[in-house]
Amino acid sequence: MTLYHPIALRAALLASSLLAAPAFAQDAPPRPTDDDYHSRSNDEIVVTAGGLTQLDTLAGTSVMEGIELQRSMAGQVGEVLAREPGVTASGFAPGASRPVLRGFSGERVKVLVDGIGAIDASNTSADHAVSIDPLTAERIEVLRGPAVLLYGSQAIGGAVNVIDKRIPQRRLDEPFHLDAAASADTAYNLLEGGASLDVALGGGFVVHADGSWRDTDDMRIPGFVVSPRLRAELLEEAEEEAAEGHDDEAAELREAAGLFSVLPSSFTRTWSANGGFAFFQGDSNLGVSAGIYDTLYGVPGRPGAGHAHGDEGEAGEEEGEVPISIGLRQYRADLRGSLALGEGPFKALNTRVGYSDYTHTEFEGDETGTVFDVEGVEARAELIQNRRGTWQGSLGLQYTFRDFRATGAEAYVPPNLTDQFALFALQEVEAGPVHVELAGRYERTQVSSSPLGFARDFDAFSGAVGLAHETEQGLRFGANLSRVARAPSAEELLADGAHIATQAYEIGNPDLGIERAWGLEGFVRGRIGPGTISVAAYRTRFSGYIYQQETGDEIDGLPVLETVQRGVIYSGLEGELTYPIIDSGPFTLLADLRGDYVRASLKDGTPLPRIPPVSLLGALEARTDRFDLRGEVQRFFAQDRVAPNETPTDGFTFVNASIAWKPVTGDDTVTVLLQADNIFDVEGRRHASFTKDFVPLAGRNVKLSVRASF
Repeated sequence: MTLYHPIALRAALLASSLLAAPAFAQDAPPRPTDDDYHSRSNDEIVVTAGGLTQLDTLAGTSVMEGIELQRSMAGQVGEVLAREPGVTASGFAPGASRPVLRGFSGERVKVLVDGIGAIDASNTSADHAVSIDPLTAERIEVLRGPAVLLYGSQAIGGAVNVIDKRIPQRRLDEPFHLDAAASADTAYNLLEGGASLDVALGGGFVVHADGSWRDTDDMRIPGFVVSPRLRAELLEEAEEEAAEGHDDEAAELREAAGLFSVLPSSFTRTWSANGGFAFFQGDSNLGVSAGIYDTLYGVPGRPGAGHAHGDEGEAGEEEGEVPISIGLRQYRADLRGSLALGEGPFKALNTRVGYSDYTHTEFEGDETGTVFDVEGVEARAELIQNRRGTWQGSLGLQYTFRDFRATGAEAYVPPNLTDQFALFALQEVEAGPVHVELAGRYERTQVSSSPLGFARDFDAFSGAVGLAHETEQGLRFGANLSRVARAPSAEELLADGAHIATQAYEIGNPDLGIERAWGLEGFVRGRIGPGTISVAAYRTRFSGYIYQQETGDEIDGLPVLETVQRGVIYSGLEGELTYPIIDSGPFTLLADLRGDYVRASLKDGTPLPRIPPVSLLGALEARTDRFDLRGEVQRFFAQDRVAPNETPTDGFTFVNASIAWKPVTGDDTVTVLLQADNIFDVEGRRHASFTKDFVPLAGRNVKLSVRASF
């Protein structure tokens, strides 16, 4: 694939011009203080957002780090976050699981690395893995609400920001710093390890290297591979085949219905390596990194259905026995800079640039099937304003370019280019007892495909306003109003072909218009006595919502999904409460309650597909200087409010427990964690998953992990 180099060159020139020599002036003002961030202690929010002290007025934010990140660690970022309120995972396979926020996924959830896009193909299809290894993450931020439009209109549902240290984040006050982690478990037969090393070279230079390795076998499950409904269908088909004298076909269907205890073709093999450096002088810094992410993972097939490809949709049993796997490799380079601007109107100019060369290959046994190539650039520059009285904020621009090409039997999207330029602003003012925040974004997007002679431009304007009042006790009440617009993606416009992830023939719509939505959200966040609370209720009304509708027709034996636009309403409630039942200094007993609810329908009341059911989590956590003991119960209710031709999903309850030991007294440098998830070996299936009827969640899993920081 050839990158459209004049565009890439313009992005590089933009980055270099923003990071000119003045960034290293010796008389730069002091480094930003903690007032530049919104922070709350005791496992509360710490959000890296330049220019604002109260970002979560507009964006309800969660941060996962420390022991909580270690306890939730998984190979895909969607699985890591699946216990957070308002979050689930796409769960296509153990090797491919993307975050689902407030019922939104794909093109409405943006996954970021240190504030810049992942630049992969995970947003285009559920079977495409996210090209980020959570094992080397320092923390993961989940942003919800209207302020995430600062990261792009593709973040209507929210954004996930993975903070790692591939470009060193700060100066070192020690010769070197080492972070390391290792884990093993029983459900996946997991073995994984990763390490991150930062070394101070003197003269303001810090170099960084990290790497990770992960290996799992096929996943152990509690019972049958297929759901009770699908199993009944397979056995019924077997009886019909037997009655017609097709004994071999009947035997194969019974074998498929009887798959038990292990999910075939669910293994993963992943490794990553990154290197970078940063130069710090005064308040300014400049850093670059380069790295590789490589994974090979199995794709579980629908038992008894074979594997349909293009005009081979009526595949016979021989093809159905061919194991399917996906090999993914991404080469990535990043640049980050901050230029101190002194005491004038602006305090700093922050710049981020990312470049990615991504290849995703689908294998049928040992044969190469379809290959997806993505080459792209994303560049972002943001001016951080100095606070003037009660006013502060930031202004910025963003540029994104993507060259997408697919070749092979399942190349259901033609080669295409996406070119997007955006301007954005976020402002905050204190008007007496009320905090007011204003956000705006303009995007111009061009989608083109030379083989089809297709080219369209879209202009989208988005905005949000938030009002909040904070009591003297630290409890904040507020409301947000937003108007968001999103241009259709190339896949939504141009798809035309068989697609394994959806087990369907997908047809795009080149005449799609801009998707627009009005959103209203009310929230309560902050302290409630010695505890903390975060509760939000929201309602979003879409005009021209883009989704796939089953037509009732078939092509090559596959159901046809046609991309259409309709009016849609999303509404929901999510929240969490953490409260110390006992707090006696050396011993603390915390209660942790979380829950979420989403309802999404067409304007005529017809439910949308794959909307997560109600979920609740309750936990007790005992903390001492040396030990943390946690027990939790998580209930996923049944989802029987389903779209046409969609199957319901049974409810289930997981019971989990863990004990963390800190062997170094009064220090978190080493944490040894022993945990047991799904202790009672309960069968569970995610309703948000395309593959839920033949990809259950893992059974009982005992895991031992160690994290160290020196």
